[in-house]
Amino acid sequence: MNDGTIPLPWLVIRQDDNGNRYRVGRYATRAEAQKIADSLDDRGHKQLYWVERIGQSRNGDGTRNGDGTRTAGNGHSGGARN
Repeated sequence: MNDGTIPLPWLVIRQDDNGNRYRVGRYATRAEAQKIADSLDDRGHKQLYWVERIGQSRNGDGTRNGDGTRTAGNGHSGGARN
């Protein structure tokens, strides 16, 4: 199916101090999403930012559903800091 739309499978997620999670945006590439997450993370706020592919979600123990890989649990977004 090619309807002319660009798929946006990468999400930037923000978690606030109360554990509430919000989708910040959707992006075409992981690199693009990671750049946004890093720029938000670099602002020094207490919120956590990370990148997820649609269909993966972060569990409270710092793992992602499905593959069990670890994600950053130190207040930083994903990527090279994992």
